[in-house]
Amino acid sequence: MNDTFETRQYEIVVVGGGISGVCAALAAARHGAKVALIQNRSVLGGNASSEVRMHICGADYHASKQNARETGIVEEILLDNRLVNPQHSFSVLDTVLWEKVTFQDNLDLFLNTHMTDVQMEGDRIVSLKAEQTTTERRYEFFANNFVDTSGDAVLAHRAGADIRTGREASHEYNEELAPAQADDVMMGNTLMFESKDMGYPVPFKKPSWANTYSEEDLKDRSHRDITAGYWWIELGGTELNTTRDGEVIRDELLKAVYGIWDHIKNGGDHGADNYVLDWVGMLPGKRDSRRVLGDYVLNANDLFGARVFEDTVAYGGWPMDMHVKDGLKSKESPTKWIETNDMYSIPYRSLYSRNISNLFVGGRNISASHMAFGSTRVMATCGVIGQAIGTAAALTVEKSLSPRDVNEHIRELQYRLLKDDCYLFGVQDTDPNNLALQAKVSASSEQAGFEASKVINGYQRNIGDQQNLWVSQPLTADGETLTLEFGDTINTSKVIINFDSNLSNEIMITISKPNKAAQREGFPLEIVKDYRIDYLLGGQVVHQHAVTDNSLRHNKIALAETVECDAIQITVTATHGDPCARIFEVKVF
Repeated sequence: MNDTFETRQYEIVVVGGGISGVCAALAAARHGAKVALIQNRSVLGGNASSEVRMHICGADYHASKQNARETGIVEEILLDNRLVNPQHSFSVLDTVLWEKVTFQDNLDLFLNTHMTDVQMEGDRIVSLKAEQTTTERRYEFFANNFVDTSGDAVLAHRAGADIRTGREASHEYNEELAPAQADDVMMGNTLMFESKDMGYPVPFKKPSWANTYSEEDLKDRSHRDITAGYWWIELGGTELNTTRDGEVIRDELLKAVYGIWDHIKNGGDHGADNYVLDWVGMLPGKRDSRRVLGDYVLNANDLFGARVFEDTVAYGGWPMDMHVKDGLKSKESPTKWIETNDMYSIPYRSLYSRNISNLFVGGRNISASHMAFGSTRVMATCGVIGQAIGTAAALTVEKSLSPRDVNEHIRELQYRLLKDDCYLFGVQDTDPNNLALQAKVSASSEQAGFEASKVINGYQRNIGDQQNLWVSQPLTADGETLTLEFGDTINTSKVIINFDSNLSNEIMITISKPNKAAQREGFPLEIVKDYRIDYLLGGQVVHQHAVTDNSLRHNKIALAETVECDAIQITVTATHGDPCARIFEVKVF
């Protein structure tokens, strides 16, 4: 056996390539850090990959909360996917994620690479060892700081981080809805399926090993939609540990899936005569395992109170989605939806280990009580957490900091996140480096309530009844123009524009037919497609930049050389279908 390890030196190593890990790695690399992303599967995306096929839920709670969809890298991924993948193919999403990571400067991807060991010096991770199963190559990764987005907090666990599992007692964080006594109960794992209409009757014979279910057994578990799997096909978390007993749980879930399909086909009229199973997962989606304790433990009261932390770096809004003990084995309703009413902020102090000095934690690993975790665990929320961590990790490289040290630079971190179109609930962007804030803003036309001045008010989305964008009158042949006049000469090297992608609509990938039907088909009409930026000095154009076929909400135009100007004009000539130009925010640096 070859015991030689190939040494790799990075500034940041991210373990776990789910949505949170992808966002963390991309953010760190884009801010200049040398990053490795280590993923032990053959695809990225975690529960959103083709291996599991779970839709990417977030704060908007299936569009029931207005203006709540996540922006930043999560939005970039969803828009890229919507553009090339209107058919909702999870295999295509695999490719979208692979492409985004593989062709990102400063970022090396190691797929099929499983972490096997961690080397420590005191409270600090020095390196980790991993083996790539497809090549039989063995690696040792060294880094300044590490990021655990593995889902099960495998790196944190191996490093000796303080960890919590199960449910806290209600008195621990004064959580009224938590159990009276702490326990080891976790939410279970789920195996998804997809079916196909063959156009003619197809019989189904239940395998001898499959379970048997009656309508009474499933009375509180809706199975009207027979085209896709059910999140409530859930097992583990009590007698069977969701991590240690994962293989046994998978086998039991297969028995459940085929038994439920037998009930659908042969247990009464479910309209399934022409349907066959087209895909059954072999990798269960996992909800619950370890949580890493940080300097602050986010709890249910923070969510109910829509708390805005001084160190907020991310946000959530999904209900506290508390699945029943024993999952499918329980006769109770499969989950309790505990509404948070509003969105809530997530503090930076919950995103690093309190006792491992160079370890960030993201995804469902973060420092949260089990009640709060019921909301923060969904993937779009994990994604914005990942971007916050990656941005903070790059800051540690620039300034030679530990994760905890970043608290001394929290405002700088927040400004960077806002600059990258990350929404910080309850925070207005007043970045003093943004030259646009000193500009006088006008437009060739505007609608009442959607004035041009809104693009510099420090908010990049609508909030409640507050409209925070410029909307022009319908586009003319020459387009509609937004002008920023600075009153003096400035030197600029970067312009950032956040367009409207309609954050009240869902654009997530899904295998659920009802979820697909609830979405507006096609690409978001509101996004500006073609536009031009003119840099003016004394009324004359000194530089021009044109963009065609734009498909992103967040546009960052970096100039090769600094331009001297006293005004900037943005002329919108086409959208993806909306008759008007719509811009939320313009920043100038």
